[in-house]
Amino acid sequence: MEPSPAAAPPAPVPPAGPPAPTVNVLLFAVAGAVTVANIYFPQPLLAAVARGLEVSERTAGLIASAAQIGYALGILLLVPLADTARLRRLTSVLLALTTASLLVAAAAPDVVTLTLATLALSTTTVLPQILTPVAAVLAGPGRRGRVVGLVGLGLTLGSTLSRTVSGAVTDASGSWRAAYVVAAAATAALLWFLPRRLPQRMGEPSETRPAGRRRSSYLRLLAGLPGLLAAHRELRISALLGACVFAAFSVFWSVLAFHLAAPPLGYGPGAAGLFGLLTLPAALLSAVAGPAADRYGPRAVNAWGLAAAGLGLGVAGSAPYSPVALVAGANLLVIGVSSCQVASQARIFAIGQAVAARVNTVFMLATFGGGALGSLAGSWLYTAYGWSAALLAAGACVAVAGLLVAVVARPAVPTCGPDATREAGGIRPSTSQERTPQGET
Repeated sequence: MEPSPAAAPPAPVPPAGPPAPTVNVLLFAVAGAVTVANIYFPQPLLAAVARGLEVSERTAGLIASAAQIGYALGILLLVPLADTARLRRLTSVLLALTTASLLVAAAAPDVVTLTLATLALSTTTVLPQILTPVAAVLAGPGRRGRVVGLVGLGLTLGSTLSRTVSGAVTDASGSWRAAYVVAAAATAALLWFLPRRLPQRMGEPSETRPAGRRRSSYLRLLAGLPGLLAAHRELRISALLGACVFAAFSVFWSVLAFHLAAPPLGYGPGAAGLFGLLTLPAALLSAVAGPAADRYGPRAVNAWGLAAAGLGLGVAGSAPYSPVALVAGANLLVIGVSSCQVASQARIFAIGQAVAARVNTVFMLATFGGGALGSLAGSWLYTAYGWSAALLAAGACVAVAGLLVAVVARPAVPTCGPDATREAGGIRPSTSQERTPQGET
């Protein structure tokens, strides 16, 4: 009997790497709420700032615009780094710079210094737009909408409740500067525990990436952003929707403090900030947008979110001196805008994890660019023509967004031939042999 051939040696088993990180939704939501609050907490203080620094309401409105412009700049210049940089180091630097800028704003002797400090702090407080794509990548396709929705809930709570806290702190202390000190302390506190809880990098470690996907230079990251916008229809749709919806949102909130302070209402910063607390039901209800986007698709959630936002503006405009109508309108606007943003982000994060931070950069850049224009237009329209004119402009923005959803955001017409590799929504599953998403450099 012949001897049996020698068995083939077993294939080498690669060494086990560190376990894949999981998304800590609560941590991401809290950190996002604290940092995004830095953009919104000054809004109820604008009338107090105008009195304290002896400037006009229109001049004080530049602070809200500076916050939106700075946030857009930070999204453009800093958020793309999250695709390649060490997340823990990047987070620590951003938190430290934001804290320092908040302290400068608290001590600002004039409106120019305060505006420049606001521009600086809003440029570096872009952590929410880094945490959101990180959470989406860690969650995976099956839970993407739900996780983005929960993190988005934290952002909504931060943006709304920050107005309540800042108004209450200003009323209790008698100075708008105290609100900036409180914000600096809250931001600095994140330095103690947030960076160490993040993964080192987005997606897979750099040493395990294929040769064609090594880290890109900073300039190549920025240069690839227009290519992403040109290559992905989903990104173009979401960017346009984000700009229109957030312009309407910013018009409302940038002039609300002035409207409440003017006769016959005559409310102070505390009452303006109270609107954040009174819109808490809407902020909590917006959490259903994520699961709804997973189940029904982003377009359906965009549609009913826009309907809620339009209805809210109509209610607030129909009874401008009724606190009940103003609160109801603010709630409808908050849930509508929050739902639209969650649905739009669920749409763009399906493009691929390799470019998650950069597609979010394009989306949020468009969103806050629209917000900055909304703040400028709202302050000018309110000063020149009053509350009704400002809300009409906000309603026009919602109407344009509705037209986009009705006409442009329809699903693409499928080709005649079947494509076994295509999933619903036109996104192909990622494999180790598949080329990287278009627009990646």
